[in-house]
Amino acid sequence: MVGPCVFISRSNLPSIIYAELNKLPIEIRMWKETGPMWSKQASPPREVWVEMFRNCVGAIVTLGDTIGRSLINEASKLFVISTYSVGIDHIDVKAATERGIYVTHTPEVLVEAVADLAMGLLIALARKIVLGDRMIRAGEIHDKWGWLLGNDVHGTTMGIIGLGNIGAALARRARAFNMKVIYWSRTRKPQIEFALGIEYRPLESVLNEADYVMVTIAASPETRHLINEERLRLMKKSAYLVNVARGDIVDTKALVKALREGWIAGAALDVFEEEPLPSNHELTKFDNVVLVPHIGSATYETRERMAEVTVRNLINVLMGKRPLYLANPEVLSVRPLQALL
Repeated sequence: MVGPCVFISRSNLPSIIYAELNKLPIEIRMWKETGPMWSKQASPPREVWVEMFRNCVGAIVTLGDTIGRSLINEASKLFVISTYSVGIDHIDVKAATERGIYVTHTPEVLVEAVADLAMGLLIALARKIVLGDRMIRAGEIHDKWGWLLGNDVHGTTMGIIGLGNIGAALARRARAFNMKVIYWSRTRKPQIEFALGIEYRPLESVLNEADYVMVTIAASPETRHLINEERLRLMKKSAYLVNVARGDIVDTKALVKALREGWIAGAALDVFEEEPLPSNHELTKFDNVVLVPHIGSATYETRERMAEVTVRNLINVLMGKRPLYLANPEVLSVRPLQALL
């Protein structure tokens, strides 16, 4: 006998999700359209969401799916939303909590992959790796051989904005390059300071002192445009900005102005206020900017682990067990866990 239904918003997620759900008395309902799993263009239309939220007990979603209050208000049977991401800013968690809907996510499993990418972006900026590649492909390098000078990484100062798991992992990598590491976080972390030999600074001091400013802070209404025109002007003209957190933490218009007027030496971005970034965007016109399409967690190994956590979170809730990672623990007092399977 087929049990309650679970909706999956993408048909191209790792196969372990479907394999684990197929072991249970669950009807899987899946949006068949394929496309980039993070893209809003590939997300199901609203009428599909409404139907599924009215009839299914669980949903597996991605960053490309916007789950707002008006949609959550349609969720008459929904018990859990399990997002295949660490970020939850695409879900109205407050509205979900009010309706007793559990919201789960996948932190920690992607920490090392994102930190690897952040360090790679830093080095690509400092040593002009992407620009050099572009020049070779365009046949320009022979006229400018020996001209492509970059900056040292070893012995410089890294400033980390947000010392969560990713920030700490990045600090460990920076210490391997003999970099001095300073940081600002909304909560000071003295134990990590001691363990890694790094130093706390006020935000303005981090921006003043760092050769490489690394944005790894979690997104929230309070962090929107945290890096704005005023704070970009605090950076050294020789400093670089790297953002692997969320696009709206950096004011894009202010960043373009900073690059155009030379307040900073360059930037590398994995995330944008508008995703996907249009190919004709102003940011694409700068040689001192490296752009990658939100690939912080995009390794085979990490995405597989994310899928394992995503499906385990959902199954745990449906079986009346606490999920591995609950984004809204307040929901426990609104609707206690109960076995639905």
